[in-house]
Amino acid sequence: MPERPGGVASGAPLAERMRPRSLDEYVGQEHLLGVGRPLRRMAEGQSLHSIILWGPPGTGKTTLARLVAATCEAEFIALSAVMAGVKDVRAAVAQARQVREHGDRATVLFLDEVHRFNKAQQDAFLPYVEDGTLTFIGATTENPSFALNNALLSRARTHVLKPLGDDALRVLLDRALVDGERGLGTEPALSLDEAVLTGIVSAADGDARRALSLLEIAAELAMVAEPPGRLTAEALPQLLGASLRRFDRQGEAFYDQISALHKSVRGSDPDAALYWLYRMFDGGCDPRYLARRVLRMASEDIGNADPRALRIALDAAEVYERLGSPEGELAIAQAVVFLACAAKSNAVYAAANAAMADARALGSLEVPLALRNAPTRLMKQLDYGKGYRYAHDEPDGFAAGASYLPEEMTGRRYYEPLDRGLEKQIREKLIDLRRRNEQARGR
Repeated sequence: MPERPGGVASGAPLAERMRPRSLDEYVGQEHLLGVGRPLRRMAEGQSLHSIILWGPPGTGKTTLARLVAATCEAEFIALSAVMAGVKDVRAAVAQARQVREHGDRATVLFLDEVHRFNKAQQDAFLPYVEDGTLTFIGATTENPSFALNNALLSRARTHVLKPLGDDALRVLLDRALVDGERGLGTEPALSLDEAVLTGIVSAADGDARRALSLLEIAAELAMVAEPPGRLTAEALPQLLGASLRRFDRQGEAFYDQISALHKSVRGSDPDAALYWLYRMFDGGCDPRYLARRVLRMASEDIGNADPRALRIALDAAEVYERLGSPEGELAIAQAVVFLACAAKSNAVYAAANAAMADARALGSLEVPLALRNAPTRLMKQLDYGKGYRYAHDEPDGFAAGASYLPEEMTGRRYYEPLDRGLEKQIREKLIDLRRRNEQARGR
C-alpha cells in the first residue's frame, strides 16, 4: 500500500493520517503541554521519566507518548496490553539493551490499555524501569488508583488528559478539511454545511478520533449526495445514527455520573439530578440499575423525614418493569424529582452504621432474660421472659423505664431524628419517651 510522507499509509483512516507529527501540531491538553507545564518541560528538557497517561478515548494519549519519545530522540516501542504478554515485554527489554549498546539513546516502552495487565504482568517490567533499561509510558482509560498496582504507581507520575473542547475539535476538523497532504484537502468539490460540522463536534463528545472518523464518513456521504460533494443538515441523522455519549458501564465515567446523580438528589437540586439521570440514560445505562440506586437514595438520604420517598421509588421501579423503555424511564425521573425536593435526613443511615459497628465490635452479648421467649416449662424455670412488661398493657402503650438492649449497653443511642419533615414529629416523640424512661429509672 502506498504511503504518505511520515510513513502513514494513504489508505489509513483519516484519524491516523492526521495524527500530529510534533508537539506544536498537538491540539488540547494545554494544562500538560502549555508553556512551563509538566510534559512540555519534560520533552523540551529531554529528561525522560516514567509516566501514566489517564484519560477518555480519543484524547491523544498514544500520540502524546509518541511525540514525547520523538522530542527526546528516544527509541519507541509500542505494545497493547490487550494482545501483549510478558514474552513481548522481554522482547522489548532485549531491544532496549541493543539500542543502549549501539549508542546513548533511551528507549520508551509504551503500553496502551495498561490496566488490562494483571499484577504479575505489571511487575514484569518494573526491574527494567528501575535500572534505566526502559522508560515506561502507560495509557489507560481506567482510574489508575484501582487499575494499577502500587509498585507501578510509585514509579510513574500520573497525568490526567481531559476530553477535547468544542473549539479544539473544530480546529482538528478544519485542519483535516484543508490539509492536502494527509487530510481531505485533495477533494476540492467537498462542501459540508456548518450544521454538519457542528453536529460532528457535538456527537464526538470530546473524542478527537470519533470526530475525524465522522468527518471521513461525512466526506463519503457527500460524494454520493445530490449535488455531489455537498452535505447539508438533512444528512445528520444518517451520519450520526444513534451516537451515544461517553459512557463506560463499569468504568470511571459510570461511577462519576452515578455519584453526581446521587449528590444532586442529596443536595436537593432536581434540575441537576434530572440532567445526570438522562446523561446516564443517553449513555446506555440500564434503567433497572438506576431504579435500584434511587431506592438506595430514598433510604439513605431521606429516610423517615419523608417515608413516602421509599414507596415512590419502589413504584417507579415497578412501573419501569411494566412499561419498559422509553416510557418507564419517566417514572424513574418522577421519583428522582420527588426525592430531590423531599426533606432530607440521614439519621437512619447513620444509626444503622453505628449499630452495625457495635454489633461487630462488642461480640455476642447475651439477650436479657426478660426479652427471651419462654415456650417451655424449663425456660420458664430458668426465668426466660421474667419481668417482661407487655407495652400494650401499659399507659399510652409505653412501658416507661423498660430496657431492651443488653445490660452492658443500657442507655446506648443510635437513632437521632433530625428537625426536618416527619422526623421533626418523631424527634419530639422520642424526646418525650426518653424523658419518661429516665424518670422511671430514677435518673
